[in-house]
Amino acid sequence: MRIILLSWLVTTVIFSSCNNFRKIQKSGDWELKYRAAMEYYDKEDYFKAATLFEEIIPILRGRPEAERVQFYFAYAHYYQKQYILSSHYFQTFFTIYSRSELAEEAMYMHAYSLFLDSPDFYLDQTSSYDAIYSMQSFLNTYPNSGYKKQANQIIDQLQVKLEEKAYSNAMQFYKLEKYHGGEGLRAALISFENFQKDYPDSRLNEEISFFTVECSYKLAKNSIRSRQRERLMETIEFYEYFIDTYPSSDNIRDAENIYIDILDDLEKLAKNNL
Repeated sequence: MRIILLSWLVTTVIFSSCNNFRKIQKSGDWELKYRAAMEYYDKEDYFKAATLFEEIIPILRGRPEAERVQFYFAYAHYYQKQYILSSHYFQTFFTIYSRSELAEEAMYMHAYSLFLDSPDFYLDQTSSYDAIYSMQSFLNTYPNSGYKKQANQIIDQLQVKLEEKAYSNAMQFYKLEKYHGGEGLRAALISFENFQKDYPDSRLNEEISFFTVECSYKLAKNSIRSRQRERLMETIEFYEYFIDTYPSSDNIRDAENIYIDILDDLEKLAKNNL
């Protein structure tokens, strides 16, 4: 009996709450909607708060309350994890209220929302690039901001994600060698070279450098006889760079074995006057 009574009371409260919200929505009194929206926001009912904020924003243009409502409207979407929308509305805020004391926070939250929307590295990274650009713009605008440390950490995290994406793409080209032979190897070498140029300080460059040696050697072996000597010599250059740059690498022995094979191949070509 108590369970039934409790269930009835809960249902009654919910129904009453929803019914009250609908009445507020239908009201033409913007002040009532404003007060209700603030109450919903304080109670962390961000959906209802955002719904009412959206209805009164056009009415409040030019009024003192407009700034606060626009700011809370963006946060209401942020707290609902609607990061694309929150990034847009935070950007709208600091565009309209660039002189507001809240503009700095809004600009940071715009970039931070983009960061939170950034997907896993194996997916499209457009939002990651947007987040880096926006966060860097924030740092340029507010170089002494209290958010400076967090902003730099976020940029570093996003850079690592982009490195992982570029590395994954490069290795995909390398794996295509099984199906496309020389074309896959050439594409892999180009992608390895681009990775090292784009991310010179990456922790992944040691592995990329070894795969460059391995890939270059495979390409040489797959080449026509007249091109093999030239490409074997190129592989030696890659090998020398690798052992000089990463003398303690776990791949040193494998690289040395490739080098020994290269010397044998060069000797055979020399005997055949090639």
